[in-house]
Amino acid sequence: MGLLRAVVLGLVQGITEFLPISSTAHLRITPELFGWQDPGAAFDAIIQLGTVAAVLVFFRRDIVQLFRAWVEGLRRREPLGTTESRLAWFVLIGTIPVVVLGFVFKHAIETTLRSLYVVAAAMIGLALLLAAAEWTARHSRRLEDLTWTDGWIIGFWQALALVPGSSRSGTTLTGGLWRGLRREDAARYSFLLSIPATTAAGLFQLRHLRHASTPFTVGELAAATSVAFVSGMLAIGALLRYLRTRTTLVFVVYRLGLGVLLLALLHAGRLRPDAGLETPATSAAERVSR
Repeated sequence: MGLLRAVVLGLVQGITEFLPISSTAHLRITPELFGWQDPGAAFDAIIQLGTVAAVLVFFRRDIVQLFRAWVEGLRRREPLGTTESRLAWFVLIGTIPVVVLGFVFKHAIETTLRSLYVVAAAMIGLALLLAAAEWTARHSRRLEDLTWTDGWIIGFWQALALVPGSSRSGTTLTGGLWRGLRREDAARYSFLLSIPATTAAGLFQLRHLRHASTPFTVGELAAATSVAFVSGMLAIGALLRYLRTRTTLVFVVYRLGLGVLLLALLHAGRLRPDAGLETPATSAAERVSR
């Protein structure tokens, strides 16, 4: 792969993971624009562990409070007794849809859904949904106002991010806005909700390391993950500060522009929609040859 390529992909992952513009889409687009081979879903998911670490460090006090409240609620047999214990349960509940659907559709997610046509369509579709949520939402509810219904609904919004180009932060932010959350609260819940889902995805994808489409060393993987961690920390703080006083319109415009540009480049033959993607036939052939 090369150290420079690994660093570039780690930077792309860290910056785009927490912005509602889809890290998976950018990790899929970047190699194609530079003429690199797509490193595959395994590499993408593993360097997400760097951004998971960024969330853990950035929200370490919140996470400790939530865990203590959750354990104390179980001990006292009052699992929903405090705001922190309820929020911990809502994070767990909101993770169930993405885990179940991710397992059911895992092959399509790792192969055919990584087509740039799918990415472009998802970029545009989520942009329209985010714009609609921005313009119609109340922006009045706080995290302490969350309910079980909110947890399930936003959890299903998170599951939409299984389609490359949708953006996990984008779908959960959109879901939170639809449920009336303030922008900053929707983003904070999105970050907390990302921890179990992206951790599970990264660990699950470790099984694919032996069959990665582009060979990479431990050093290159470590460099990409470290860069993703540092840039992810910066992106979290920047987004929270931005949403305190501004709307998500800039992300809507960016998603629409990039989606349209991708469709134009694909139509002109400048980009190959399925370059480097694994198909069932080639996957089996590669395993036999090895």
